[in-house]
Amino acid sequence: MIPPSVWSAHFGYNHYAQICARALRNALKEQNRLVAEKRGVTTLRYQKWQNGQGGQQVYLNQPSEQ
Repeated sequence: MIPPSVWSAHFGYNHYAQICARALRNALKEQNRLVAEKRGVTTLRYQKWQNGQGGQQVYLNQPSEQ
């Protein structure tokens, strides 16, 4: 593992974690790699709140049908 003082001089922890995760997924066998890549897919949505009530949820990127 690389000491934090080395990588933090160039990029933040989130970027470092993303690089490590990508390297790990690429090292997996094909079947396990595909399963791991599916877990990495995210869906982003938001909703506006008024008077303590949540409004309709709006997707910024639609989830893919499985």
